[in-house]
Amino acid sequence: MAKSNNKDNKSFRSRLVAKYRFVVLNENTFEEMLSYKLSRLNVFMILSISAILLIAATYLIISVTPLKEYIPGYDSTALRRQAINNTYLIDSLQQQLFLNERYITSIADALSGNVDLEDIPSSGSIDDIDQLEELDFSTNKQDSILRAEVAQEDRFNLFETAGTENNFTLFTPVTGVITQGYSPSENHFAVDISVPEKTPIKAVSDGTVILAEWTTETGYVVIIKHQQNLISVYKHNESLAVNQGDLVLSGEVISFAGSTGTLSTGPHLHLELWSDGYPINPTELIEFE
Repeated sequence: MAKSNNKDNKSFRSRLVAKYRFVVLNENTFEEMLSYKLSRLNVFMILSISAILLIAATYLIISVTPLKEYIPGYDSTALRRQAINNTYLIDSLQQQLFLNERYITSIADALSGNVDLEDIPSSGSIDDIDQLEELDFSTNKQDSILRAEVAQEDRFNLFETAGTENNFTLFTPVTGVITQGYSPSENHFAVDISVPEKTPIKAVSDGTVILAEWTTETGYVVIIKHQQNLISVYKHNESLAVNQGDLVLSGEVISFAGSTGTLSTGPHLHLELWSDGYPINPTELIEFE
């Protein structure tokens, strides 16, 4: 048995190193073009070395060239920099979204009338008020006449301050009968002007449309931001003539009166004026009749 194994091993080695001739002939003339002496061992070595060289070359090409970016798990400096920039951009967008949500919430409170009168600042402390109550504020006839004249002159210039020049005046959006006046105690921070349906509604001043949408309770609504931090609100419109982001001029038609929304009882304009977040009586600035 041992002799048989030795014979087989010797036979295998002899076959492995046995020489063979590899010849390339011309098919037409049978002329010998190339001739190589090869053995099975030579062929195995050549194929092994070629495979190793091919694998090494492929690895070097992928590792030192941009081709590696297309292989999952690899990244580049440019990709990492872009990822960092995207992270910063997302953070900025999140902060801006938070500010926009707060702004929209405040606008929604203004539209729904959810304003707490206790939040409106009042000047003076309790002690000062007690002292003022002890003073005599009675006026004579001449003083009353003077006060009435001054009030009439300043009626449409409430945004002017002493020592400054200001030509800021408000345009009458529509003329009609006031059916419900300004009443903060009843959470009605506006005046309702009764007008025929589809009456053109005009902007009270130059400004930018910050909202032009439909709401369930107040129908079609337009909100315009003017100079001096003034905001005007027009509710219960039958249709709108402007879009959000539009620039409007004083007296420009922005909508048409109607009776849309669940809170409306008939064709009219519900007009609100807000300055620095606090309501203003529109009749103090505009003549409607």
